[in-house]
Amino acid sequence: MFCPKCGSLLYPKGKEMVCKRCGFRKEKEGNKIIVSKREEKEFAVIEEDVSLLPKTSVICPKCGNNEAYWILRQTRAADEPETRIYTCTKCGHRWREY
Repeated sequence: MFCPKCGSLLYPKGKEMVCKRCGFRKEKEGNKIIVSKREEKEFAVIEEDVSLLPKTSVICPKCGNNEAYWILRQTRAADEPETRIYTCTKCGHRWREY
């Protein structure tokens, strides 16, 4: 969804969609997914629900907890391996492993 004032993307924050550029706020429409049309293209904003992510045994560098959620992202060139991004199940700290 796009901001009607400045045209920037709106981001989910609590029960609202917020523009990071101008501060515009709009109450969410629905529970998880908001779909909007702009220039005949369809976009979806999906809130990340970490409880659906897989867990692994890894030590958090911030609190020492031994369990974290993980995702893989291609952050570099296609011929490089993916980056593993961990989120601690206890303190929410995020870190990467290449």
